Amino acid sequence: MQREELDAQLLEAHAEADTGALVRLYTLAGDQSEASGDIDAACFYLTHAFVFALESGYPQADPLNKRLADRGRAHRLSFDG
Repeated sequence: MQREELDAQLLEAHAEADTGALVRLYTLAGDQSEASGDIDAACFYLTHAFVFALESGYPQADPLNKRLADRGRAHRLSFDG
């Protein structure tokens, strides 16, 4: 997905308070930034995805937390029951 389209979809997801889309789109933005070698931007976007996933109880919180912890950007949390 092109950056402009991703930005537009992120704005729309915020306007609609669509948490699932926010998690997915911020993760995608993080993936794209990581692929281009911009780790700071990747962690910025992944942090947003993680916070939305965490607040909403989405299962993506665990792998997002691991990715951030692996980069030294978060403490590893336990999501066990």
